[in-house]
Order: sequence, then structure tokens, then C-alpha cells
Amino acid sequence: MPSKIISIEIFQPFAQYRNPFTFYYAQTFPLPPKSTIIGMLQNACDDWYGNEFGIDNWWNLKVSVHGGFESVFWNYQNLIKGDIELKGSRLFNQNLPLYGYGLTSQRSPVSQQELFNGHLYIFVKAENNGQEKLLEKIKNTLEKPKKILSLGRSEDIFFIKNIKFISNAETEKIEEDIKLTFPTYLIKEDFPIKNQKFPVFSIPTKVIFENNGIPIKSKAEIIKNTERKSIFKTVIYTGFEYSIVFNKPLEAEFYKIELGASNKEFIIIRNFGWL
Repeated sequence: MPSKIISIEIFQPFAQYRNPFTFYYAQTFPLPPKSTIIGMLQNACDDWYGNEFGIDNWWNLKVSVHGGFESVFWNYQNLIKGDIELKGSRLFNQNLPLYGYGLTSQRSPVSQQELFNGHLYIFVKAENNGQEKLLEKIKNTLEKPKKILSLGRSEDIFFIKNIKFISNAETEKIEEDIKLTFPTYLIKEDFPIKNQKFPVFSIPTKVIFENNGIPIKSKAEIIKNTERKSIFKTVIYTGFEYSIVFNKPLEAEFYKIELGASNKEFIIIRNFGWL
């Protein structure tokens, strides 16, 4: 049975996809990770905890993200770190009040890397009947969103320029090398790349909130001991204007999509381009 795929074209003025492995400064991933995209879709559909379509259907969707941002800049911010607690009518952090007594140690100046003017193309693929119904819900919701949508931080709003179901791709065997139209992520594990010059990131692909090993089903179940479990996958970021050279032939999927007055071709390397 052919897979059902939707393509989503968005414009995002600003973004910060936080790399959790950076501590003394806040680095951003160059493209949104799969967990960020799925979280955005869950939020849009009001199905954060998979009660309507099942949490496995959400996380087993295949995602491929392409595109990029016009520039990167640094934003110097004062951030409050640590666990925040409300004791009576006062906010506390590390057993010290956040405000009052002239204490300022709770605020840490941090350089935060941010992205400017993003043009992103997100492909989401369903591979079973339950996921196909989920894709229809996603498409209908994004066409007429009931809330302001964001991707990354809550302030990182975006605008949907185009969303549509697309046909299955033409598949072609690539013998030695390929030049991708847009930057994307490729799964690093077992990828037969010959030119080892691309940056590598460990990105989150799945995030589950659990109480004693059991996924929660509503926000009301979140307590202090709720565990946030993340699954990471190592990916290659292909960047702009680079040819990828292989050690062995690979199959690539070619999608030609009409976007406005022009057509664009997107290339997804099979078995490695879908997260």
C-alpha cells in the first residue's frame, strides 16, 4: 500500500531549537528536530498525550525536514536556571528567593544562538491506517488553526504558506554522489558517506513524560517527580551547496512540488532521510 504524505511549507521569522548538550551558551540546531516538529503538531491538534490517535501513532510518523535560515545571530540574555518552586506567595529557586534581599545570583547571563528568516519544508509520512487518519487531522487543523502556532520556543511563531497531500515519489538509484536541493538531516548510522566533512548532531526524535514508567495522559498528571524521557538519534546535517559522495549506490526519492508560481524538487535519501 502506498504511503500517505503531506508537505508543509512554512516561514519562520525567528527560531531557537535548543541543543541540550550545550551548557555555557545556548546553541541552536540548524533545523528543527523530529521531536520539536511532532510536539508542534500535537499542540496544534490538541493531542499532546496521544489520547485521540495513540501516542505510538504520533511518534512512529516519519518526518523529513528541509530548508534553512538566512542568517544566525547571538542574543545575550539573563536566564533563571534551576527548579522553580512557589512557597506561599513567593517564588524560590535553590532554596533562595528569586526576588528580594538584593540577591541576583539566580540570574545567569547566557549567549543564545538564534536563527533569522527561516524557509522550511516539512514532509510527514504515514505508513498505516491509523496514521493516515492522523495525517488528515493534521492537514485539516493546520489549514484552519485554532491557536497561534510555534515551532521551538513558545515565542517562535511561524506562518503556513502551503500544505498539501503529495504523491509518492519517483525513485532513482544514485551510484556515486548527489547534490541535495536544500539542507536536511540524514541518519548517520550505517550511512555510507565517503566525504567526512559534514557537521553531526545528536537530535531528539521522541519525548515522553512518564510517572513511574507509565506515560502520562494529561497535563494534570504532571508532578515534581514526572520524568521526561528523550530518545536521541545521531544525524548528519548536509548544509548548503554540498555534494554527498557515497561508498556504495543508494536509492533516493524525488518529489516535485508546485509551490506558488514555481516548482521545487526535494530529494530524500531512502532509509536515511526519513527520521
